[in-house]
Amino acid sequence: MTYCVGLLLDRGMVMLADTRTNAGLDNIATYRKQFVFEVPGERVVAIMTAGSLSVTQTTLARLREAIEDNSADEDGSILRAQTMLKVAGIIGRTLAEVTAEISEKLVRMKQGASASMIVGGQRRGGDMRMFLIYPEGNFIEATEDTPFLQIGEHKYGKPILDRVVRPDTSLADARKAVLLSMDSTMRSNLSVGLPLDLLVVERDACRVAEARRIEAGDPQFKAMSEAWSAGLRDAFRRIES
Repeated sequence: MTYCVGLLLDRGMVMLADTRTNAGLDNIATYRKQFVFEVPGERVVAIMTAGSLSVTQTTLARLREAIEDNSADEDGSILRAQTMLKVAGIIGRTLAEVTAEISEKLVRMKQGASASMIVGGQRRGGDMRMFLIYPEGNFIEATEDTPFLQIGEHKYGKPILDRVVRPDTSLADARKAVLLSMDSTMRSNLSVGLPLDLLVVERDACRVAEARRIEAGDPQFKAMSEAWSAGLRDAFRRIES
């Protein structure tokens, strides 16, 4: 399993993904699930993935192929698409095609394969937007009412986002919120784990402001986790029963 979360805010977007992948307790591995396609100052597109690795890796390989294909037009390449809506459409179509192809190969073994993705970004002169793309290729968009999207093992990390994240949340507080959301998830589900990939993009910059991998034992993340646990215990003790 995995956990990915993306926040779309007035000041920009923050995205965080874990890297743990497992096919049983004795088969755990690390795979990157956050990918960035960038033409600094012109456009930036970030993708996070959850689900079958065969589906997500094939989908990303086809997206890269289209980027490298000089004959690909704005309907085929996410770095040539004129809007983020068209980017979401290209990714959704590719994901649906790959899901159908791989599922067809597995049907004889009575197995299936699917994946979902969070896509966020901006092109110069356009709006910053973020979408959750389903295996069938359809998608929903982050809005002012719900400025965050999650895929994978999302239930443990949702409460803090519901309570603290608003469109006017600062990027610094958003960064804190996604890290604590991930910390809560890792404490409750062993299928989600370090290292983590953190991405911050400021609105209208069309370039990555921060891209950081957080490894096991990271002192800042450890201190934040311990402070959050202590704060929750203190708040619990102070509430009258």
